This record gives sequence, structure tokens and C-alpha cells, in this order.
Amino acid sequence: MIETKKQRRIFICADHGLAIVYFLQSRVVPALIEKGFEVVLLTDEGLLQQISMKFGQPGLIFESLRLQKAREYSNSVSPSSQYWLSHLRRFGASRRINTEALDSQIPQVEFEAHGKRKVVAYIMRLGLWLMRNFYWAREFVRKSQLRYQPDLYADLFEKYDPELVIASTPGWRYDRYILREAAQRNIPTATVIIGWDNPSSYSLSGAPMDWAVCWSQIQAQELVLGSDWKPEQVFVGGIPTYDGYFKRLWQMEKDAYYALHKLDPKRKLIAYASSFITFAPNIENIKALVALVEGDQLDEPAQLLIRLHPNHFLSDPLYKGEREEVQELVENSKYVKLVEPVPLGGELGYYSGEDMPEKSSMMAHADIFTTVYSTMLVEAAIHDRPVISICIDQAGGWNKPDKYSLSLTKIGKWPTHDRFRRAKAGDVVYNSHELKNALNKAFHENPTKKNNRKKFVEDEVTYTDGNSGERVADIISNFSGKHFTQKDSQ
Repeated sequence: MIETKKQRRIFICADHGLAIVYFLQSRVVPALIEKGFEVVLLTDEGLLQQISMKFGQPGLIFESLRLQKAREYSNSVSPSSQYWLSHLRRFGASRRINTEALDSQIPQVEFEAHGKRKVVAYIMRLGLWLMRNFYWAREFVRKSQLRYQPDLYADLFEKYDPELVIASTPGWRYDRYILREAAQRNIPTATVIIGWDNPSSYSLSGAPMDWAVCWSQIQAQELVLGSDWKPEQVFVGGIPTYDGYFKRLWQMEKDAYYALHKLDPKRKLIAYASSFITFAPNIENIKALVALVEGDQLDEPAQLLIRLHPNHFLSDPLYKGEREEVQELVENSKYVKLVEPVPLGGELGYYSGEDMPEKSSMMAHADIFTTVYSTMLVEAAIHDRPVISICIDQAGGWNKPDKYSLSLTKIGKWPTHDRFRRAKAGDVVYNSHELKNALNKAFHENPTKKNNRKKFVEDEVTYTDGNSGERVADIISNFSGKHFTQKDSQ
């Protein structure tokens, strides 16, 4: 009897808008399909039809990641135990790496806790101290969390029989449940790192993991030293999300972009991308820029284009209030325009691949790009724009007794922020006077800054040839190939 060749399948979990860009708007998934794999992409159920219509092709199947059911399980089955295990996992990285980003966020959990949870939060400091200092403590937490396995995906595993499960995190979010189930079924698991600060901000894996693909040797070291990955588990593939930047695939012509936003071609363009609003208001940064531009206080006639943050569209009244304040400022200004990110919808919100032409064009055509230590500092540097991180605090932060605020002047030691500063890839300013001086200098930039930016990009993303999608697909296929060969030989 002739045996039919088994279709080789890979599960990919995309639970974030940036993951959609990473996998579907780069060469990662198409290259895997060309290599003979059938890819089953699991994402938010509410977006399946929309994503299928846009990205559907032979060899690509879309299924629900069942995020609502995962959330229900997290909130109903030993919710306190799951919450505190996630807390320890999130903040319990080894002290062998820079933990400033984690250290700054622990007080937020303690501040926002209520009742018994506030007492437990302080007790957890002991657990975190043990984890920071002892491998056995981190291993205890890793193993303890595995008891929570809802088996939400048994039908999908049986239907498709994948030989590899890939996720955009190593179980940091609800993807932990499908990754745990895969490991339980002895199916190899891998993660790709989609965010610049992810390895230094999220800590230990939420599921047993076999491999990771990251941007750079810097991230690889953070995974190995901070979260106990073995060096042979971690591969550097660059960042496929930025391939379109390097190849200028999304970039609009300058005249068309200026016309789109009614910009004045006779004025220099300063772009500002809102960032960090979960921790602090951006409004003082924006007011300072508006005052300088509207008052013609700079050496060059200028205009300002403000990009709101995806979190400005969350239901939180503080974020909504800042959004409305910015909108009012724009309406009352002559030389200030506004960009609102395009919503992807569903669970994935406003982190949207639909927005890549806007983002790329904004960075490409800005004479100076400003933000608050955002990942867009790296992206703007790829576009070879002068960059400034603005950290002007609003007195009292969010000024709400039940809302945690973090001073922007105190986040410079976070790992990604510290690297930007040490690379001298751009300026950091803390008040309007410093901002004015930095903007005027950037209009007539020293060539050294350009060289520093280039080195900064090379250090942070490794590959600048625009082929990281293909590169990551090759790495992933090798993961699957190793397992496939082992399985066939047994």
C-alpha cells in the first residue's frame, strides 16, 4: 500500500497587532508556505474574517486563539494563585541583567492593589528577591504555574497535528495555555520576540519552551542571563517587522504625505509620537512642542505632527481625557496636525499593520522625530531621522489618587532607554528650554550623530538588509526539521 506523505503543519499564535505585522506583513509566513509547510494562524476570533480576507492564501489556515475562554479560565480557576504566579513570573528575572524596567513596575502593582491583595503584594517582594538571586526559586515558579492547564485546544491539535507551535511571546500572555498544552503533548514550542523591550520587561516564560528567535545578541543575552534560556536555544534573526522600513515598501512620496495631512512644504516638520501613557501623561511634552512651533520660537519655521498612542483609545477616562485635550490643542493651532492610529479591532485594538504606511512616512519625512523613549526611536533611526526623547513631567503625574504615575525623568536607566543614551543616538530633554536647544541643534545636525544612529540600529536589530522575514522562516523551518527528523527516526 502506498503511504501518503503527511502534511507538515505549524501553529502560529498571533495575539497582538504587532504579531500580525511580524508574521503576515513580512516574508515569514509566505516563506514557510514556500518551504512546504501549512501554517495555521491562531488569532482573535473577532478578526478572523477580516484577516482572512486580507492575507488568505493557499497553505494558510485561520483559527480562533479563544482568548475569551482563556481569560475566563484565568479569572475563574484559582484566580489568585494564577495571578500571583504570573506576577512572580513577570518580575522575577535574575539580577544578572538590568532589571530597572521591572523594578519600576512592581510599585505599580502594589499601588493599584486593594484589600488583601495589597498585603500579599508586599509579601511577594520576598519571593521576587529569592527569584532574582537563586535559580531554584525561578525554577519553582516555572514548574508551579504549569498546573494550570485548561486544555482549550484539544480539537485543534487533533485536527491539524502540528509539529511545532510558535507564539509571539513565550507564554507571557494568554498564549501560555496553548503553549503549555503543546508541551504536554510533546510538541516543540518556539517564540519570536516582537518587541524591543520584551526580554527585559516580561521575564520568565509562562510555558515550557524549546527555542526563541530574537532581534540581536543584546536580547539573546537578556533571555539567557535574565530568564535562564540556554544559549543553544536562542537564535538571532533580526526583526521582520522592520523589513518594510529597510526596503521602503510602505513609504509614501513626500508631496503626497504632506498633502494628506495639509502640511506646509515651506516649514520644517517636527513629528511627535505619544508613548508611555500607561505610566505618565504626555501632555506637557506636547504643550512644550506646540508653544515652540506656534510661537515661532525656533531657528527654523516649523510645524508639528502629533501621533496619538493606541492606549489613548482605551476606555480609561484619563487616557481619553488626554486625547481630547490634544485634539483641542490641535484645533486651536495653526501649525499643528494630528495622526490617529488605525484600529485593527477585536482584542488587538489599535496596534495595527494597517498603519505601517502612515508610520513609515511620518518618520521618513519628519525633519526631527520626537517621542518618550518609544520603540519608534529605533524605527526613526532606521529612517535616518534626528531623534529626541522628551521627558517633561506633569506635576503630580496623572493626579488621581487611585492611578499610579511614574516620573518620566526617572526612566532613563531602563535597559532600552539606557542603551539609547549610551549610544548617543539622540538627545534626551527634561524641560522646554532643553527641548528648544535640542531642536535647534537637530536642524543642523552634527555628522557624528548620524554615525551613532547607524551603529545604534545595527546593535539593536542586527540585520539591516530587509531580509529578516526570510531569515526567521529559515530558522523556524530548522526547528521543525530537527523535530521531524527525530520523530521519523523513532
